[in-house]
Amino acid sequence: MSKKHAETGKATPAIAQLENAGITFRIAQYEHDADHMDDGYGIEAAEKLGVSAAQVCKTLMVDTGEKRVVGIVPVNGRLNMKAIAGAVHAKKASMTSPEVAQRESGYVVGGISPFGQKTHHETVLDSSVMQFDEILVSGGKRGLDVVLNPQDIVTLLNATVADIAA
Repeated sequence: MSKKHAETGKATPAIAQLENAGITFRIAQYEHDADHMDDGYGIEAAEKLGVSAAQVCKTLMVDTGEKRVVGIVPVNGRLNMKAIAGAVHAKKASMTSPEVAQRESGYVVGGISPFGQKTHHETVLDSSVMQFDEILVSGGKRGLDVVLNPQDIVTLLNATVADIAA
């Protein structure tokens, strides 16, 4: 059952997109600690929310030279550039700069959600998360995650599922 944005303080574009699409999700919030930046925002979320890092995902943006692509992988892994390039039929892929990712998504690094981005990009979800009934992705700001079925990401974003985690 979806939680309305009144409970989060205000709606993010990500939460608005999920609500408008009728996706079942819940909100998981934690107090972001700037001291965790070296460990990664996702590891902090997993620790503070008491869930497996394999179920908490990070949203990353890559450039293939022809287009930008969003990759969603567990926080305990890395994005395999060769694998995501292959998943979208590109020759290569490299990480976009944080500035480009922030500008095109409309979110700050550490709070980039695959939902409600300013510019929609082709999305690839790592196949390892499909084994779970629920995973967590950013809800559009640091300290705010949404918990949902990974198949809902595939359906709503028309995402490709592929082995893209290293």
